[in-house]
Amino acid sequence: MRFLLRLIINAIALWLMTLIVSGVTVVPYAPDTTARILTYLLIALIFGVVNAIIGTVIRIIAIPLYILTLGLISLIVNAFLLFIVSWISDALGFGLHIDGFWSGVLGALVLAIIAWLLGLIIRPARRD
Repeated sequence: MRFLLRLIINAIALWLMTLIVSGVTVVPYAPDTTARILTYLLIALIFGVVNAIIGTVIRIIAIPLYILTLGLISLIVNAFLLFIVSWISDALGFGLHIDGFWSGVLGALVLAIIAWLLGLIIRPARRD
């Protein structure tokens, strides 16, 4: 249940990010609404897998840089992960397109803020 909720939150955050950041777009494989929703869900799934596997490794290796830059390197790491998602989804024939480095950094920042806010709003009840 939590996995599906996080997937939906990330898909909504991706959709809102493409509306806010002009250099980040999503190219659906069909013009209808169902195909767009599936495209955003698939990109969110790819983003979750990339973030869980590659992101964890990068964050562990970059611990000294996190300390040195007081966490600001996380913007670059998240932009790099967004570029990986763009590359994977483009190789699959649909998905995310990022125009440049600064669009990726701004997109990663906006995505993180929106996903955090949506996570606060749509938080499942915790069982203690």
